[in-house]
Amino acid sequence: MLAKLTAPYKGLSREIWYLALITLVNRAGAMVVPFLSLYLTKYMGYGLTEVGWVMTSFGVGSVVGVWLGGKLTDKIGFYRVLVLSLSLAGIVLFCLQYLQSFWGLCIGVFLLTLVADGFRPAVYIAISAYSKPENRTRSITLIRLAINLGFSVGPALGGFLIANVSYAGLFWVDGITCFLAALLLIRLLRYKTASKKPEPSLNEQLKSPYSDLPYLLFIAVMFLIGFTFLQYFATIPLFYNSKIGLNEQHIGWLLSLNGLLIFFLEMPLMSYYERKKTKAIKVMLMGLFFLAMSFLVLNTYSIVSVAVIGMVFMTFGEMLSFPFSNTFALSRSKRGQQGAYMALYSMSFSFAHILGPNIGFHLTAKYGFHVTWYVMAGLVLLSGILLLILHKILNKPKALPITPNILLNLKGE
Repeated sequence: MLAKLTAPYKGLSREIWYLALITLVNRAGAMVVPFLSLYLTKYMGYGLTEVGWVMTSFGVGSVVGVWLGGKLTDKIGFYRVLVLSLSLAGIVLFCLQYLQSFWGLCIGVFLLTLVADGFRPAVYIAISAYSKPENRTRSITLIRLAINLGFSVGPALGGFLIANVSYAGLFWVDGITCFLAALLLIRLLRYKTASKKPEPSLNEQLKSPYSDLPYLLFIAVMFLIGFTFLQYFATIPLFYNSKIGLNEQHIGWLLSLNGLLIFFLEMPLMSYYERKKTKAIKVMLMGLFFLAMSFLVLNTYSIVSVAVIGMVFMTFGEMLSFPFSNTFALSRSKRGQQGAYMALYSMSFSFAHILGPNIGFHLTAKYGFHVTWYVMAGLVLLSGILLLILHKILNKPKALPITPNILLNLKGE
């Protein structure tokens, strides 16, 4: 049994395993963001609209961080960017707990995501540098599994710290794990620079994602999915607390369920649909159905079992939707400027970070949770309609291979 589970990862370089360990340590300590909305409302006493603007600064920091991380990776190399990102994130986390004013929190959260999300483009290049071309997809899968295993630990540990220590414990432990991950990186990973890529041909230079209308429609779909998905880390924890009566420790366990389900089920699920040769568009539409149901079920009864069902629905929506989106973006990017295509793909989630939580909090403050969940389900339905339109525009393309590729932009993510 163990041999079957480990077989897909044989042949991966030692450095990739070290990188997975570093990612696991970093993600296992990621506990501030899942409880940020509760911290701002319950501990700091801010209203929902104010929390929405703090979360918007989170998204703006993510956009700037991804862009700056990419630029610095080209200038000083991925290795230095990874070390800087982890170390600076630890410092910002230590300082963030002492900020009290609204504008201070906005600036602090902006700086946190700015330095933390610089990690994302650098780790892409690190995976490429430390793995052989034929092992790259499996290397990415291993990193994604490390992220989700870590995420299954972080919220549960965070909830325990809040219940038994204080909210301050979140910032200290999260910051310490950032420094620990940086030290492991320096200790275990040998310094290496990315291989130089050949200059693009004239045809490659002419093809831009901004002139690819089907791809822009796909980016709109991904923005809507990200917009709704992020409610599970913004408005929904508040719903769990105020309407269902869950405390922070219980919410941590519930959020950890997401990471555990993905860790154990995503690879078998994707392998199943790959063997069945199911069209990727159909798989993604099934994922959107589960995501919409995860919101609608919350409007039935305010009880714990409904919260669990909603989380399971959301997780299946994530597992069925996101691997296809990465596959489509990668396949489409081969038509031209691959870096620009993938940057736009990542930015769709960063912009969802800017608007999703803020609008979700404002809707909740003005109309309540019930209306907010119906709106979110409606936006998921809209994304499904746009996906069908995209399918029609592409004139019934051949089924894309469904592989459990990376989705590093959400959980730190």
